[in-house]
Amino acid sequence: MGRQNLLAERRKSQSYFVIVEYQDRIGGRLHNVKFGKKKDGSPYTVEAGANWAKKYKLRALATDYDNKTTYDKTGKNDFSKIIANAQAAMEKVVTHAGSLLKNNIQDKTVRAALRFMGWNPAANNAHAQFADWFGSDFESSFTPEENSAVFSSVADNATFKHFSDDNLFVYDQRGYSTFIRGEAATFLQPNDPRLLLNTVVQVVNYTDNGVTVVTNDGGCVQADYAVATFSLGVLQRDVVQFYPPFPNWKKSAISSFEIGTYTKIFLQFDKAFWPNSQYLMYADPHERGYYPLFQPLDLPGALQGSGILVGTVVGKQARRVEAQTNQETQEEIMKVLRTMFGESIPDPTDIWYPRWNQEPWAYGSYSNWPPSTSLQAHQNLRANVGRLFFAGEATSQEFYGYLHGALFEGRAVGQMLATCIDDPVRCTDKNGQPRYPVLSGVTPYDLYNEENGWFVSTIA
Repeated sequence: MGRQNLLAERRKSQSYFVIVEYQDRIGGRLHNVKFGKKKDGSPYTVEAGANWAKKYKLRALATDYDNKTTYDKTGKNDFSKIIANAQAAMEKVVTHAGSLLKNNIQDKTVRAALRFMGWNPAANNAHAQFADWFGSDFESSFTPEENSAVFSSVADNATFKHFSDDNLFVYDQRGYSTFIRGEAATFLQPNDPRLLLNTVVQVVNYTDNGVTVVTNDGGCVQADYAVATFSLGVLQRDVVQFYPPFPNWKKSAISSFEIGTYTKIFLQFDKAFWPNSQYLMYADPHERGYYPLFQPLDLPGALQGSGILVGTVVGKQARRVEAQTNQETQEEIMKVLRTMFGESIPDPTDIWYPRWNQEPWAYGSYSNWPPSTSLQAHQNLRANVGRLFFAGEATSQEFYGYLHGALFEGRAVGQMLATCIDDPVRCTDKNGQPRYPVLSGVTPYDLYNEENGWFVSTIA
């Protein structure tokens, strides 16, 4: 159960509800784990999934992208100007994308838009390839060739204009899931029988009269309405059986969007051997995105003295790393770190990382819009079928890939279900959320409205 489920349930809390959760905890891809050791022998708390937010007085470090040190095959080497050039081109792409959207002009790849803005890095330029990775892959877990220029810009604009320019990296030792527990406490009691943990949904039968859910323990939950908050990866793997089978417009929508893999690799050393920079950037001479970024948690104002370093890999590299052992990954990382900091640095005392692409309740980290899709195609992903509704970060038009995308979608579905309970006629396939069985290509700008999940202005 993630943020989207919580908001929907809060809206429905005056009626009886049941939450069915695969895991032994709430939070979904918002997941903290115990890692390493403090001086007293107790473990630290680190975030395997989502990592940026503010509420419930969460302790967090304000992210400063300029607080960086850059490295390549020779060791420390300043190529920050190249990174700045790439970022300047990306900012132009964001503005250009707003014009494309507003004027109903066809979408293009981020790569095509970057070339149009004069940024076209040579394949053998390791510094430029890192800058390219940092500007696109690091945010979305997809390459510029795989990214929509329009909608990747939408997600960036909507998040940083609507909320704040600040990125707050959570290191709170209570765990980021404190946020989820705080929200859940507004309508759930301790050991609440309405929360079914360790329960796997296997079959969902939906009609115009209600929904029946069959679980792995032989249980059966019947309801007037249901909200499916499965990740896009789960929906695409067909691990849950839906009856009747989804109509073609829904199946097409599910197959048309992407889910990426973003993997954080946690390492603990006896002591820090790196500078007090928030970002340690590495340009590999042979392979783009090969252990390109490390973020120390052992920093003043964070987990100082912890000796913890977090590496990040995404996309193809993340899937490769997740398929190998911790020891194999450690050996690869240490070759990179010794290139950066010298042969004398020690091996880590601990290493751990999640396998998001292999988790049967996730099958990936977060969703992404490929090039040349449309708002109408995405609305088909959001739209209900009968009394079965959908929510989650993947159904968010403007905040896909973000925790607050799940927040807005949970709120929107909760409001819709409150209406449904009062007037069931409004929540049939005919009178429910908009859907587009025939897609028209570029979505007319007047359809960018709340009815189609468009809640805030995103034009740069």
